[in-house]
Amino acid sequence: MSYFTNLIFKHGLVAMFFIILIEYACFPISSEIVLPFSGAIASMQHINYFVILPVSVIAGLLGTSFCYTVGRIGGGALIEKLVIRFPKAGNGIQSSGENFAKYGGFAVCIGRLIPICRTYIAFIAGAAKQNPVTFLVCSFLGITLWNSILIGLGFVLCDKWSLVSTYYDRYKDVILPLLVLITLMTISRARKKKNEELKNK
Repeated sequence: MSYFTNLIFKHGLVAMFFIILIEYACFPISSEIVLPFSGAIASMQHINYFVILPVSVIAGLLGTSFCYTVGRIGGGALIEKLVIRFPKAGNGIQSSGENFAKYGGFAVCIGRLIPICRTYIAFIAGAAKQNPVTFLVCSFLGITLWNSILIGLGFVLCDKWSLVSTYYDRYKDVILPLLVLITLMTISRARKKKNEELKNK
C-alpha cells in the first residue's frame, strides 16, 4: 500500500485518478486508505476539494464500469468462476447477488458503502444485464457519497489522515448503517421530487 501512497504523494492528482480508478476496478487496494490519503495530499498541495472530489468520482465510475462490462460479457459463468477461484469471496458474491435480486438499483447504490459487497456488486449488475444508465446513476450516487466522506475527512484532518481508517475499523458497525440511511433518504427525496415534477407538468 505504501507504494500507492508514495505515487500519490509524488504525482498528485494524476496518480490519485488512476489509483482510485483501479481500486474501483477491483484491484486489491483499500479505499479506506487511498481516499483519505488523497484528500490529505490534495489539501497539502492546495488542490480544491471540489476538484479532487469530481476527479475521484469519474475515476470510480470508469473503474466500476470496467467490472460491469466484464460481468455483462461473462454473465453467470463468470460469477461461478469467481466463486471457484476465490472461495473466500463466495459469501460476498452470494450476498451481493441476493441484495441485487431484492433491491436492484438500490443495491448498486448502497453496495458502494458496504465492504466486500462493493467489490462484487458491479459484476453482479453486469451479469444481470442491468440497464447501463441505471447502473451508472446508482453507482454515481453511492460513489459520490462514499468518496465525499472519506476524501473530505482526509482533506480536513490532513497530516492525521490515517485516523480515518482507524476510526472506520472501530466504528464501522455504526458508520455503515448511517451511510446506508443517508443514501436511502437521498434517493427517496430525489424520487419524490421527480414524481412531483411529473405531476406538475
